[in-house]
Amino acid sequence: MTTLAEVRARVAAQKTDLPGLYGDIDFEAPPERFTDDPAASVAPRSIAGAEPTPHHFALVRAYAMLGDRVADAYASLMPQFGFRPLIAMLTRACDQGLEAVPDAPPELVAFIRDLEHIPEWLDMDLVREGMRLDRNAAANLSPFAIRGAFVATFMNKYAALPMALTGTLGNESAARRVNETASFFTTTLLPGALERHGPGFKAAAMVRLMHSMVRFNALRRTGAWDSQVYGVPIPQVDQMPAGLIPIFLLSYKLLRKGRTTFTREERAKVELARYRCVLLGLPEDLLADNPVGIVQAMTARNQTLRKGFDDATCGALVRATLAAYLPPDTSWRNQLFNTVERGFSKVFFLRQFMGGDRVAAARMGVTVTPADWALFALVALIVTTRMAAYGLALKIPGVRDLADRGLVNQLRRHLARYGHAEFTTDAAQYRPTVPTAAAA
Repeated sequence: MTTLAEVRARVAAQKTDLPGLYGDIDFEAPPERFTDDPAASVAPRSIAGAEPTPHHFALVRAYAMLGDRVADAYASLMPQFGFRPLIAMLTRACDQGLEAVPDAPPELVAFIRDLEHIPEWLDMDLVREGMRLDRNAAANLSPFAIRGAFVATFMNKYAALPMALTGTLGNESAARRVNETASFFTTTLLPGALERHGPGFKAAAMVRLMHSMVRFNALRRTGAWDSQVYGVPIPQVDQMPAGLIPIFLLSYKLLRKGRTTFTREERAKVELARYRCVLLGLPEDLLADNPVGIVQAMTARNQTLRKGFDDATCGALVRATLAAYLPPDTSWRNQLFNTVERGFSKVFFLRQFMGGDRVAAARMGVTVTPADWALFALVALIVTTRMAAYGLALKIPGVRDLADRGLVNQLRRHLARYGHAEFTTDAAQYRPTVPTAAAA
C-alpha cells in the first residue's frame, strides 16, 4: 500500500509535471468542498464497527486533489494534436496495440502501459466470475434503474459541477451521458470485455480520457473553474461512487446483519468492481477488499465532502436528466419504455438514495406520483421474477451456459439501444462556473 507521504508527494507533483493544468492550484490549502466536520458533510453518521480512522480521512483528503497522472498528460496534448486525433490514436492503440500507432507520443505509451498493468492482488478468474454473476442484474434491472442511479450523482454541488460545466444541463446532452454510462458498465460485462483488446478495456480508456479532457478544458479556460472552492475537477475520490456503489451497498447490508466477510460469489462481484475501478484510474488505497474497509473508505469520502445543493447546478442537472428521452427513436414501444423506465427510476432514486424522504427528493426536483409507484411495483414484480428465474437457471448444470448466452444477448440488445458511446467532451459547450461558485 502507498504511504500517506507518497500520496501527498504524488499530488504535489502535478504542479511541476503538468504546470499548464495544475500550476495555479494551491495543493496545500484544502478547498471549500472539503470539511473536517462530519455534521457539515453529506454523510454525518457512520455505521458502528466501520467508522473511518484518521488515516482514512487523511488519505481521502489527499486523493480529493488528485487527477489522473497519465491520462491528464495525454489530454494535455490537445493543443498540439487536436482532441479527435488523440481519440483516434488511443482507439487504435487499444484495438491493435501501440505498434499500430506510428510515432506514438510518450504520453500515449505511458497511458496504455498504465491500463495494461494488472495489480498483483487481482484474481482474473474471480473477475470473470463476477462478470458472469453481474449479467443477470445488468440485463434485467439496470435498464430501468440507470437514470435513478445517475440522478443520485447530482446531489452535491461540489461533485456535480463538472457535469454542469460540460453542458449536460440540456435534455439531449443529459440523455447522451446517461446512455454512455449505461453503455460503459454493460460493455464491461460482455465475455472477454476486460481482456487487453476487449471492448471494456477500450471503454475504460475512453472514459479516462474524457475525464482528463474535462479537467484540461475546465482548468485552462479563464473563469471556468474555481479551485479554491471546488478543488480539482473529477478527483479520484469522486469516481468512487460510480465504481463502488453496488459493493458499498452490499457491504453496508452485510455489516448491518453482523457479517464481516464475503461469500465467494460476493467476493467475485467485489473483485470485478475493483478491477473496473483500477482500469478507470482509481488507486488501490481506495479499493478495500472486505466489507468493513469498503464502508470505511466510502464513508470517509462522504464525511469529508461538504453538504451543498445548488439549484442552478444540482437542480438543473436533476431536471434535465429526468426530462431526457433516452431511447434511440420515438416508436410507440420506445415511448412506452421511456415512460415506464422514468417512473421506476424516480422511485428507485427515492428508495435507494433518499431514504424514502419524499419532501427532500421534491426539493431536488424529483416528485414521485402514485403512477410512478404503480409502475415501480409492476416493473419490480417482472424484474424480480426474471432475475429469480435466471438465477436458478445459472445454478443448473447443462442449463447454465444456455441461460448465460441469453443474458449476453440481452446485454447486446441493450447496447444497441444505448447507441454508440463516444465518451467525448466538447469545450465549445462549456459554461463559466465562477459566478456559480460565488453564489454558493
